[in-house]
Amino acid sequence: MWEYTDKVKDHFLNPRNVGEIENPDGVAEIGSIACGDALKLSFKLDEQERIKEVKFKTFGCASAIATASALTEMAKGKTLEEASHITNKDIADYLGGLPDEKMHCSVMGQQALEKAIENYRGTPAAGKEGEIVCQCFGVTDREIESAVKENHLTTVEEVTNYTKAGGGCGKCHEKIQHIIDTVYSQAEPEAPKEVKPRLTNIQKIKMIEETIDREIRPSLRHDGGDIELIDVVGNRVLVATRGACTACQASQQTLKGFVELKLRDLVSPELSVEEVSP
Repeated sequence: MWEYTDKVKDHFLNPRNVGEIENPDGVAEIGSIACGDALKLSFKLDEQERIKEVKFKTFGCASAIATASALTEMAKGKTLEEASHITNKDIADYLGGLPDEKMHCSVMGQQALEKAIENYRGTPAAGKEGEIVCQCFGVTDREIESAVKENHLTTVEEVTNYTKAGGGCGKCHEKIQHIIDTVYSQAEPEAPKEVKPRLTNIQKIKMIEETIDREIRPSLRHDGGDIELIDVVGNRVLVATRGACTACQASQQTLKGFVELKLRDLVSPELSVEEVSP
């Protein structure tokens, strides 16, 4: 029996944003009932082209429902560019983890969001062309290759966990292994990462303040909220929410999914954001 986190159970028993948006800006359908999992995702944008509303309908297991529910919560309020960077690993991490055998549900969510965004932009979704490798579940070589690269998969079993390919009759296992071998034989050695000079605490605080003022505060104020920097202790950024953010039920998601990501990207990847009472 698989072990599910409390957050997975909560999103399964109390799924958010279930339904279908009338006249959506973007819509996508992934999977098929015949294969055991199907997901339909639709969204509506506001005047600033942020995702104002997003809903889903799914046919699948508890993980399929939970991952789709989590994805909609993660996508709300984001620009299409921000939403397009949500990965299946982000979805799994948001839920506190998924059993390996259920990771394909998070992949299905990522693919649905990508396809819905491409639908809005009027361009075909990337990575859906190619030759069918797994006849049982209709998975292409492009999809397998993408899953291997994005999730660093090295075995046929892992590919099955993430894509369902190979989970039926097993006749495609040899082809799947060939794709894995090809991906790693073509991989170029990673260039040495640039080592950034270590910031002093004064430099770190200044950069955090500048990032909040330039990149974070304008978005929060647009929705009637605000944020105040209280202190920086090591890599812990202590903040207090203001305005509409104070009473918002999604404030924690805003702090982690927006504020923390911005600070990690623009200041230091080691930073974590915590809300405190001033």
